[in-house]
Amino acid sequence: MRGGPSVLGIVLAGGEGKRLMPLTADRAKPAVTFGGTYRLVDFVLSNLVNGGILRICVLTQYKSHSLDRHVTTTWRMSSLLGNYVTPVPAQQRLGPRWYLGSADAILQSLNLVHDEQPDHIAVFGADHVYRMDPRHMLEQHVESGAGVTVAGIRVPRSEASSFGVISPAADGTRVERFLEKPTDPPGLRGDPERVFASMGNYVFTTKVLIDALHRDAEDPRSVHDMGGSILPMLTERGVAQLYDFDGNHVPGESVLEHGYWRDVGTLDSYYEAHMDLIAERPVFSLENRRWPVYTHSGQLPPARFCAGGIASESVVSPGCEIRGQVTRSVLSPGVTVAQGAVVQGSVLHDNVRVGRGAVVRGAVLDKNVDVPPGATIGVNPERDRELYTVSEGGVIALGKGQRVL
Repeated sequence: MRGGPSVLGIVLAGGEGKRLMPLTADRAKPAVTFGGTYRLVDFVLSNLVNGGILRICVLTQYKSHSLDRHVTTTWRMSSLLGNYVTPVPAQQRLGPRWYLGSADAILQSLNLVHDEQPDHIAVFGADHVYRMDPRHMLEQHVESGAGVTVAGIRVPRSEASSFGVISPAADGTRVERFLEKPTDPPGLRGDPERVFASMGNYVFTTKVLIDALHRDAEDPRSVHDMGGSILPMLTERGVAQLYDFDGNHVPGESVLEHGYWRDVGTLDSYYEAHMDLIAERPVFSLENRRWPVYTHSGQLPPARFCAGGIASESVVSPGCEIRGQVTRSVLSPGVTVAQGAVVQGSVLHDNVRVGRGAVVRGAVLDKNVDVPPGATIGVNPERDRELYTVSEGGVIALGKGQRVL
């Protein structure tokens, strides 16, 4: 960031994403397609780049080929200015072992920090759908003199067990306690039925992070995780501060979009986030030209609607050919819907083919799934549960190239 403190971005993108199976059977969670043409990792990278953090390392591990290829081919920065986005695979720099946790991933990658020698390090997760201007968070961090600033968002207390929970002190900013996925956390002062959930986004003063990582590595009881180990440690030392995401304002956002953040770690949340995109007044829009989400979708022709094909309340990507009926759905590039076919409330990834007279309802179909003519998905719940993955909320999911029976 010219004229300000130097910042290195580290994106934690090594997650396995078991709760998103079968979409993560062949790829890392941050590489999963979202919104037709994007990958999940595109959202965090776009936020960092739009916010002026232009030197970014993406730490990968689990089934990373698809993610590595996407980052390498899409995120090309100006080498003239020394900017870059680079995938960094697990390298076993500290011995013959893979990453033990997110903190260990950074510890094993400290060579990146030593090479850049930044004043601050922005450590962000790669699994969420949102817009955020990181400059606001960085400014608060620098002005406060904190060792770490953690971004928090208010969520119902009943959902606290899915997140790290931040308990602020009476001043509203110093972190008094950091609880990793608690079952019965205290509510907020003045709002007892809500808590601050950690967004998985942190800004560290470099020296504080390096010291904490080394201390954590020497602790045999540690799980070596950022939320489970590093944040509680720094909270106990009194150097952790809260950044309230509600105070973050992104250029070009609407009133409805303000504060939108979704953890799409389950099939149900992934599906619901897609439904957010196609609402008449979407609570999250992909069309903000002042804060774009960047990606690369290939050289494809515009979508075609022919033989009476129609689509309503839907996102239809380039390269699609619609001859049937599509409603309340999100279609990735290259999807074909044959004449007489019906697609309702579904998410279809690249090159899915829906045959003549077939019906697809309430489903997520990964790339290259071929739905034969006359086949049905989402019509017979009992049959679907026997043949396919079905979430608690009833979303039917088929993995990459899975056969439809």
